[in-house]
Amino acid sequence: MTYRGRVKKGVVLIEGSAVPPEGSQVEVSLVTKDEALPTLAERYKDIIGILEGLPPDASANHDRYLYGAPAQ
Repeated sequence: MTYRGRVKKGVVLIEGSAVPPEGSQVEVSLVTKDEALPTLAERYKDIIGILEGLPPDASANHDRYLYGAPAQ
């Protein structure tokens, strides 16, 4: 799992409410502005839009079609 944060006064502060469990070993990598993390669209560009024949409401009601959940 990846946690994001910033260094303040020599201490790494993790952003958000998710934190690793106490005593966990961690590895810290510096991310520079030149090494910006890719967006989800950039990461999944090769598979976005490849499915065909889906119902028009498939994105809103995917749980309905996959698991039989009530329609949204």
